[in-house]
Amino acid sequence: MNRNSTPSRQTPVTSLQIGRGLACLTFLLSLCAGSIGQPQNESQSPAPEPAIHVTHVLGLEGARHNATGELRIHSHAMQFQRDGSPTVQVNISSIQDIVVEDEDKQVGGTAMTVVKTAAPYGGGRVVSLFAHKKYDFLTVEYLDNNSGFHGAIFQLDKGQGQTFKKDLVASGAHVPSLDDRTTTQSTPEVKHENK
Repeated sequence: MNRNSTPSRQTPVTSLQIGRGLACLTFLLSLCAGSIGQPQNESQSPAPEPAIHVTHVLGLEGARHNATGELRIHSHAMQFQRDGSPTVQVNISSIQDIVVEDEDKQVGGTAMTVVKTAAPYGGGRVVSLFAHKKYDFLTVEYLDNNSGFHGAIFQLDKGQGQTFKKDLVASGAHVPSLDDRTTTQSTPEVKHENK
């Protein structure tokens, strides 16, 4: 009998496959080591809220109208700071109501208006579809130190208004319930008729 030795059909492990396996193993071990070193206690003091970029439209005492700056919650106060200006703050306990509305504004200024006018065959309407940007407007009603009633309006990027409102409410801001709003708005009107 003539027996030929047949070579094994198994492919040898290449150094490239070994290198990839070691890289994956190293990555997994570094993740595990990083999570072991992290404390799991969540009762630590929370980090200060990150600031969001806003435009103060009007109403906040001590801040210029249409000023851009940073809005944050820090030390039981809502703070607005414009670059290089002192911080203006409102105590969260003095906030009486918070309203968030979403609106869109036309962007592009004079250049966009010229493009819309110059577009042939009514193409300016198509350009107008893309010349709008959506924003959130945050209105904060509050009382000052002399019990004077004020309202401040801020313009935020779309989606940031509701998040900031939730953060203010979680920090202790007073927001009337929906039932309170409907009873104050729907008070019956009394007519006096002299007969």
